[in-house]
Amino acid sequence: MSSAPLGVFDSGVGGLSVLAELRRALPGEDLLYLADTAHVPYGARPDHEIRDLTDRAVSALHARGVKAVVVACNTASTFSLGHLRSRFEMPIIGLVPAVKPAVLSTRSGVVGVLATPGTLRGTLLADVIREFADPAGVQVMKAVSTELVPLVEAGQADSARTRSVLREILTPLAQAGADGLVLGCTHYPFLAGSIRAGFGDTFTLLDSGPAVARHTRRVLTERGLLSGRDAGGQERFLVTGNVQRAAPVIAALLAASGNGGSLQGGQAYTDGQSNRAATLPRIESIDT
Repeated sequence: MSSAPLGVFDSGVGGLSVLAELRRALPGEDLLYLADTAHVPYGARPDHEIRDLTDRAVSALHARGVKAVVVACNTASTFSLGHLRSRFEMPIIGLVPAVKPAVLSTRSGVVGVLATPGTLRGTLLADVIREFADPAGVQVMKAVSTELVPLVEAGQADSARTRSVLREILTPLAQAGADGLVLGCTHYPFLAGSIRAGFGDTFTLLDSGPAVARHTRRVLTERGLLSGRDAGGQERFLVTGNVQRAAPVIAALLAASGNGGSLQGGQAYTDGQSNRAATLPRIESIDT
């Protein structure tokens, strides 16, 4: 057993969608979340820069004594997993776009993938399409925007601008008959409300969070790294950017994902867009 925390890394706040699934699967584990908000978004950055930023973030978590790291970022997973696994002895767990369940559940034979430029540019998405969609004869349509991640980072997941962007890029998929939409970025589960506002039940939304949480539990079990506690795990947060700017967005997204209950201390506030009660988490600034 190990009482050390589990590290969770994302380029920004999107990985909180994965954090919520990890908390449900691992209620007794302490989680240390690092958001590289000084450099978000990663999607349009060169491949080598994504690898370098990811390496620096995971190194910072390693220095804080984590027992494993979940790379809760599709773009970072696309370009960095092999490099990280060669550098660190601790388990490094990454994301794979949820193409397989989309293929298994489609009735129309057409599914969509909403992703960042980096995820579309890498080979990981192409590999899973070739492995699962192509043999089944399922058409995969891709939608991309450079605006969506910054909108979520700014706390605007439910804004008029966000819904306008989604309408523009997802309408061609709906018109083509896509009945499943793979959310190929950890920021995008927070867009579910806006997607449903614009498209109703047109798409079944699929993301990798539940699967990566189950896989993480298996890995920790196999390595003998579980804490041994059944409940009581706590979260701590590190950001590389402005703490004051990040705190209310993190609090609102934690509340939206139903994961605000394990925060200690902090200040209660109400998110201006959703009127959800939230608690401002304690966040530490970090340089990576």
